[in-house]
Amino acid sequence: MTGKRQLTVLGSTGSIGRSTLDVVSRCDNISIFALSAYRNSELLLSQCLQHEPKYAVLVDLEQHQHFKRLLAGSGCTTEFLDIEDALEFIAAHEQVDVVMAAIVGAAGLSSGLAAVSAGKCLLLANKESLIMSGKLFIDAAKRNNADIIPIDSEHNAIFQCLAETRSGLSSTDGRFVDKLVLTASGGPFLNTPKKALAKVTPEQACAHPMWSMGRKISVDSASLMNKGLELIEASFLFDLPGTAIDIVVHPQSIVHSMVYYRDGSVLAQLANPDMRVPIAYGLAFPGRMASGAKVLDLTRQPALEFSEPDMDRFPCISLGRAALEAGGTAPAVLNAANEIAVAAFLSNRIGFQQIPVIIEAVLSKTPCEPAASLDIIRGADSAARIAAKKLI
Repeated sequence: MTGKRQLTVLGSTGSIGRSTLDVVSRCDNISIFALSAYRNSELLLSQCLQHEPKYAVLVDLEQHQHFKRLLAGSGCTTEFLDIEDALEFIAAHEQVDVVMAAIVGAAGLSSGLAAVSAGKCLLLANKESLIMSGKLFIDAAKRNNADIIPIDSEHNAIFQCLAETRSGLSSTDGRFVDKLVLTASGGPFLNTPKKALAKVTPEQACAHPMWSMGRKISVDSASLMNKGLELIEASFLFDLPGTAIDIVVHPQSIVHSMVYYRDGSVLAQLANPDMRVPIAYGLAFPGRMASGAKVLDLTRQPALEFSEPDMDRFPCISLGRAALEAGGTAPAVLNAANEIAVAAFLSNRIGFQQIPVIIEAVLSKTPCEPAASLDIIRGADSAARIAAKKLI
């Protein structure tokens, strides 16, 4: 082995995964140990040829034989890992130093938990795994001395602004911090009248004005459910109650989040909207490295605007707060119902405004219990998905 840090990228063919590999290509002290994808076998092969990982994992079983043929005819030395629990294997492998968790949705829970249970430095882009398992996830990291560095731009910004008041993993000194403020771009429907939201299409919802993201996350941004989920994530990551976390709409997406201190100071992290910035921060932590992102020039930046979110047009934020307050398995239920509703919207089976209606109905119908084990959490996730599908 070389002296380079060994990196596993879970979800390498998605938006975050591709940006991660772009950042890695700009440095010489990180080596790719393993890559995983869901079904994009051609792009995964291209990434293997460029980065020469030891292992590659493809989740979709129907693509296995095709990928094996591609790999065999490419001259690539990467080994295709066709075993049970392959994602957990490459996340927890003894040679791995850092894991980028970029799988979208609940599918990323087991591999993320495997990484922290093995004491890895986890770059957490998969917010859903923490939202679902909460304290269970954080406690596993603490027991095994694993670091969690958030990659969501908002939580990464807070992480940077809390440097002076953090005393260990995911803890914030409440003697100094008054509140956290998550910023929201407002998405493509920021100024769309409520009546018009009934007719918006998946293509319109995915046309984000500031960020380039996958379709599911783009819809979450359009509905502001991303802020409901991020509120829960911030509470678990930084050990603060929901009452100490606010959300502010900031269309320019330059200020990524803020920390208000007891003395009246406000610290904010600013950068152009480019996910390579938080990714580079996570990869280089506690140092810094080039990201490839365009440097922010405030002398050429139009005015920065801030406003309160419209809870009537975007009720998903309130649903996130309700799930956080309920605690236990409620966040897992919220996340599962949202994934089913968003998938239905993207396939034109429901309208945009039905997303929060379905989520609220599932939350009210699904019993909440303490999230004491992974089996309980998975059971709540499964029950919520069944309930949501019945409403579509």
